[in-house]
Amino acid sequence: MAEVRLEGITKSFGAKAAVRDLNLTVEDQESLTLVGPSGCGKSTTLRMICGLERATEGNIYFDGRPVSWLPANKRDVAMVFQSYALYPHKTVRQNIGFALKMMRVPKATIAEQVQQAARTLDIEDLLDRKPRELSGGQRQRAALGRAIVRDAGAYLLDEPLSNLDAQLRVLMRAEIKRLHVDVARTFIYVTHDQVEAMTMSDRIAVMRDGVVQQCATPEEIYERPANRFVASFMGSPPMNFVTGELANVDGVRTFRSGALSQELGRYDVQPDDPHVVLGVRPEDVTLSPTPVAGYRPGKVFVSEPLGPDVLVTVRIDGELLKARVPVPFRLGHDTPVYVGFNADRLHLFSAADGLALHAPQPA
Repeated sequence: MAEVRLEGITKSFGAKAAVRDLNLTVEDQESLTLVGPSGCGKSTTLRMICGLERATEGNIYFDGRPVSWLPANKRDVAMVFQSYALYPHKTVRQNIGFALKMMRVPKATIAEQVQQAARTLDIEDLLDRKPRELSGGQRQRAALGRAIVRDAGAYLLDEPLSNLDAQLRVLMRAEIKRLHVDVARTFIYVTHDQVEAMTMSDRIAVMRDGVVQQCATPEEIYERPANRFVASFMGSPPMNFVTGELANVDGVRTFRSGALSQELGRYDVQPDDPHVVLGVRPEDVTLSPTPVAGYRPGKVFVSEPLGPDVLVTVRIDGELLKARVPVPFRLGHDTPVYVGFNADRLHLFSAADGLALHAPQPA
């Protein structure tokens, strides 16, 4: 089993629909991440795929074969839980080999496969320890080992890094990404962390209120978000938004909001409603201590050093906009500053429904 296909999947708990009419295909050996805020339905979707939850409506297919009626132990998947779910009284060796033991695999084969999984995850020297003797990262590797030892067709990972500290999460992201390459299987990963989603995925499905808002590559999600929610959720720090309207100024398509006026460069959109929301990512905002043609005046509200960059919040006509600028940046609070936008990297969204008004792709 390699391809996972969901058709019209709905899951309701009483009157509340946790997942609504979900249609999604995960290709053979693909790494797809379900990302979204808490309560958006991503973990419920994963649990339906592995058989721990039964879909209220719709069908799930593994390589074209319907499996919605199959119990979890009959599906060719392995799952890694947020809580690790290791047996505290068993050693790492016994934890990793437990599923194979339940499948009545010969002892010699279990020993060989456990050793191989431990070698892949660099935990060979931990096999005789109990979970209480392991660090968080080591427990996570043991939980991964228990999954990959099965040689399943798909691996399902439900926020496996959320209990780790920031430095260890970075390390484990790289290890899981490398593991996907090594085992050459389908990975479906759930997280609320958009940085994890961007760095670990072939494709990302962004969910909100049980509905997939956009499913695309990390590059497309970031560069061409389908709506304002995706644009705000994917990106750290998040995109700036300013509400205004479109106008023609001396024959040039222009966004206007109060005293702020911005020519739209390659944008040539003609929406029915001129009321729109302008979006600009912090790295596409530039600052100057002296006046520059086309820049608008503002004042530094606060600055936050980030090492090689500084995140500067600027107040312009009552709006607070964030700019990510390189060091050094030495303007203090309430210091006058001049703000410019990269006109070729602006985003426009309908003020009514939040859908993107896409600019033409560059030649």
